Amino acid sequence: MAITLSRDQSIPAPPLSPRLTPAQVWGIVLLAPYLLVFLAFVVYPVCYGLWLARAPSNYVALYNDPIFARAAVNTLIFLVIGINIKMLIALFLSGFFAEQRTWIKWLSVIFILPWAVPSIPTILSVRFMLNPEWGMVNHLIFTLTGDDGPNWLNDPTVALSMAIAVHIWKSLPFWTLILITGRLAIAHDLFEAAEVDGASWWQKFRFITWPSMQTLYVTCTLLSMIWTLGDFNSVYLLTGGGPADLTHVLSTLGIRYLRLDQLSLAMASIVCAMPFVLPLVYFMMKRLSR
Repeated sequence: MAITLSRDQSIPAPPLSPRLTPAQVWGIVLLAPYLLVFLAFVVYPVCYGLWLARAPSNYVALYNDPIFARAAVNTLIFLVIGINIKMLIALFLSGFFAEQRTWIKWLSVIFILPWAVPSIPTILSVRFMLNPEWGMVNHLIFTLTGDDGPNWLNDPTVALSMAIAVHIWKSLPFWTLILITGRLAIAHDLFEAAEVDGASWWQKFRFITWPSMQTLYVTCTLLSMIWTLGDFNSVYLLTGGGPADLTHVLSTLGIRYLRLDQLSLAMASIVCAMPFVLPLVYFMMKRLSR
């Protein structure tokens, strides 16, 4: 007996692959451009840099270079002191800008400007302001006191401190905004109950705000440290690593070796930042997986 199909019945199309569904095939097709870009601009440069820095003689040369030891110490100071000061300021400023007042909202717009403006014009403006001969800072000191101002970027300690201050000023608005979102997520009923019980602002911060924001704060601190390891703008644009190459950090030290046509040493100096990066990534992922 012959079986005929009616016009209303349709034969399903065969799958594009015997092992994958059509949705999975289209997912691979749409993901392929991203994978190609990732392989070309991330995986290949990293692998090529590791290959250039593979020779043990590169690390012997770095060990014998006193500038490398100073750059490692400066990087550690940047991470331990600069980042923690920045995050503490951001934590308390987030409470100030979370207030629902009109003038605070307008002030927050001005506060965000250093982060919103590109790094090159802002940091170079600070460098011009600190110029010992015609900078605005020393001109103001001379106008008020009659004395010449100091050469701000000629002392290594002062120059590194200025670089840390510029980094804090430039990136502080971003982390303040992140912490503001954490504060706004806390239930307002908790603060109302604390006010009824007569709690002070410090008690409300200690027993309500900090326990609710602790995970966010630690995660932001670790992430800021990871990003700062690759940030060379604050040091390179302000001091150029000077004076006498004493304010270099690991990210700017690689540029110094590149300018001296020592590509393998430049890659090796960047590889030496891995002992700083990997523990930070581990602790951050451990915090996020809880």
